[in-house]
Amino acid sequence: MKKAIIVVSLILVFISCQKEKKENVIQGKIEKEQIAVVSKVPGKILKIFVKEGDIVQKGDTLALLDIPEVDAKKSQAEGAVISAKAQYKMAVKGATENQIKQLEAKKMGLKEQYEFAQKSIKRLTNMLKDSLISQQTYDETFAKYQGAQAQYNAVVAELDDAKKGARIEQQTMALGQQDRALGALQEVETADKERYIIAPQDMSIETITLNLGELALPGYTLFNGYIANSTYFRFTIPENQLGQYKKGQEITVHVPYKKEDIKGTITTIKQLGAYGNIATAYPDYEMQESLFEIKITPSNLDETKDLITKTTVTLSL
Repeated sequence: MKKAIIVVSLILVFISCQKEKKENVIQGKIEKEQIAVVSKVPGKILKIFVKEGDIVQKGDTLALLDIPEVDAKKSQAEGAVISAKAQYKMAVKGATENQIKQLEAKKMGLKEQYEFAQKSIKRLTNMLKDSLISQQTYDETFAKYQGAQAQYNAVVAELDDAKKGARIEQQTMALGQQDRALGALQEVETADKERYIIAPQDMSIETITLNLGELALPGYTLFNGYIANSTYFRFTIPENQLGQYKKGQEITVHVPYKKEDIKGTITTIKQLGAYGNIATAYPDYEMQESLFEIKITPSNLDETKDLITKTTVTLSL
């Protein structure tokens, strides 16, 4: 009987010690900042240059999309640019060299007619004063003189317009059409660049969601991964333990599976919602108490390079 009592007592003492030890330790998780790489334009997966588990650098090509529609639109846009540039050049330059030569020849002919009519009207004016011709004859000649003058002035104005080019409004309109065509071409060229899926940051590739030949839609996640050098430790504590921690506090986190201690700094303390993701296993808190998340950033990120995400870490009270 005495032996049984002693055994029970020892068991109770052992359980009590284990419970006390467990209550003095908070469990958390190793986390990394997640990143998703999506496509901006629809296209079929033509090539995949990485595999799950790879470490890539910012700017590395992860995949190549097949977008045949872009090639067709690019040809159309290039044709529109060539046409718009020609229209603007024609509006600025005006008539062709042959048209200018024709107008200059026309001007010379009308100038001779105008000068001849001018000389004739001077002679007839003197003859009219001496009553050598009738007023009717003079009026007919004067009308021809005015007609020759009007034709000459008209061809001078026409030649001037031809040399200066089209009206400023027409030139502006042609320039606007050229800019519009260039903008459409730039848009197509931008879409053409989107066929290359590029790593936005240094990251690890955790999951690849599509296979070769499958269709990637705009906004669809193609690659999931973790941002490099973004490891942190996440703990969930009840309100009654909040007083033991403060932002900026230096603290030591234990990694059980590696049996290592890593120093870090508390960077964030924030309240979790009612349905928040709890990082600490079996948190000891009352129902009316709020839960808080503590984020600890390692002081030396080189010590965390080989840590496995989602594994357990502990924090001693």
